[in-house]
Amino acid sequence: ILGNLQTVLNIRSSQMLWLKVCELISQDMRNRGKSKFNLLTKQIAAWTADIAAQNPDLVSRSVIGETYEGRSIYLLKVSKAIFIDCGFHAREWISPAFCQWFVKEVSKLNDEKTILKIRLLEHFLSFDLCFTILFQNRMWRKTRSKNDRSLCIGTDLNRNFNAGWSTGASDNPCDSTYCGSAPESEKETKALADFIREHLSTIKAYLTIHSYSQLLLFPYSYTYNLPSNYEELKSIARVATEQLTSLYSTKYTYGPGATTIYPAAGGSDDWAYDQGIKYSFTFELRDTGRYGFILPESQIKPTCEETLLAVKYIANYVLEHLY
Repeated sequence: ILGNLQTVLNIRSSQMLWLKVCELISQDMRNRGKSKFNLLTKQIAAWTADIAAQNPDLVSRSVIGETYEGRSIYLLKVSKAIFIDCGFHAREWISPAFCQWFVKEVSKLNDEKTILKIRLLEHFLSFDLCFTILFQNRMWRKTRSKNDRSLCIGTDLNRNFNAGWSTGASDNPCDSTYCGSAPESEKETKALADFIREHLSTIKAYLTIHSYSQLLLFPYSYTYNLPSNYEELKSIARVATEQLTSLYSTKYTYGPGATTIYPAAGGSDDWAYDQGIKYSFTFELRDTGRYGFILPESQIKPTCEETLLAVKYIANYVLEHLY
């Protein structure tokens, strides 16, 4: 597998790396144990170091915490202002694939006006989960933490933020949307929240990438109340989805989370908005259910290309409306 893995690591289209690695693990490493699995996590970690080393004037790498299973959570910084995360939910493979591809695309830029901050929690959070997905449950959603007084493990990170926490969310550790024992009970949630709180003066927009459903959501999800800048967010979402659709005619729906998809408490986008980040959005990428979380590799590139158009529009808007 090491020979095949090296071939994968050399694939020019870096957005395919995550799915390729997971496929190789699934095919060649089933029942071989965690030692080889941990080797693969180091290969992906090395990619983040390489992208920073190759672009020292644009990209820097730092550690902002560690996962429940002790793996580093890296952040790749490309100037400042917009914070993007991917891979909250392990089964949403297109999400970290997009962020890896996105970082590669941004690293090609040499423009001092580019103000993007990309947090690569997705790879290292997902490494805690990838072993479970491949060897036990491909549809795994939660973290890998243990829960007191329960044999069921894990917490849904996107129910674990202090934004209407526990209101209408599951308090059953065995449910896939379990909100945790307390807000920010998970190490991953705490690492992200601490970083954002420490940099609120510079982070002007927050984007979190998920799948699937082809939606562009904005606050609120934990309440039916509308955000104070509802009309502005709706206008941004409308144009961003138009930009996305213009490439491959992929249709997106946009609107507040509670009314557009379903009510949900403890989400990171609502939390970021309540922290004062007025441009806060959730992307739910392809598709609408034909493949669902098992999106085929052939759709990685078009998904990334069209999503980038929407992200670029939002970024440009933020640049023009700094606050």
